Amino acid sequence: MDASILQKVALFEGLTQGQLLRVAAIARPRGHEAGACLFREGETGRDMFIILEGKVRISQQVPGMGEEALAILEKGQYFGEMSVIEDIPRSADAYAHTSCTLWVIEREQLDHLMFTDKDLAYVLLWSFVRTLSVRLRETNEKMKTFLALSRF
Repeated sequence: MDASILQKVALFEGLTQGQLLRVAAIARPRGHEAGACLFREGETGRDMFIILEGKVRISQQVPGMGEEALAILEKGQYFGEMSVIEDIPRSADAYAHTSCTLWVIEREQLDHLMFTDKDLAYVLLWSFVRTLSVRLRETNEKMKTFLALSRF
């Protein structure tokens, strides 16, 4: 895999070239046609994804309303990272919004890589923390807006 792609992914900022090469070595390409379900809310996840080409829609099913898109992710963005941090069910659905090519990184391989390279683990774990913090802040803002609108 081409490690230069990872240099453009926020999660991997701060990794050395050698560390990027080790991450790229555990990534596997996977293609999907538009509309394909990548995973469903509630499923057990064991991998994360990096978008190489195309777009991915992250959504949830809202009772009485149907699908609510939470985000449309594009090239260079990543998703599913919570499943490589802890063993919990997926928190949303993911669909190929357009045909797309993804890199898949499995939890076991990433765990092994981080166990054998503590410097890489340190950088990645702080990147995960920043990502989760940003996403929590965005969710809080959406909840504020939702609560304000629900008063009418």
